[in-house]
Amino acid sequence: MSYIAMNRFQVRHGFEESFETMWAKRESRLKEMDGFREFRLLKGPDGDGFRHYISHAIWDSYTAFEAWTKSQQFRDAHKGAGQSQTRDALMGAPVFEGYETVLHEA
Repeated sequence: MSYIAMNRFQVRHGFEESFETMWAKRESRLKEMDGFREFRLLKGPDGDGFRHYISHAIWDSYTAFEAWTKSQQFRDAHKGAGQSQTRDALMGAPVFEGYETVLHEA
């Protein structure tokens, strides 16, 4: 079945729009990868001084996701990570979570 890769972000209040714009304008390159199915940026509830966001990508398999993490496309897409604009917006480093699908209904 599929593999879901997510990064959880805590975005400081006042930086939500710039964070969303950064994602919208990024050089994704995901569609170039075999096994990529879908990407979403999810906006969640407010926390204490921040808003929750999750980047959510669905892959055919863990192997397809792993190939992405070792690709030039991945390096290109993440070359701006950690820049001052990102550091100012985030309350800390993103937290990665990966899940293998064991049950799926559509």
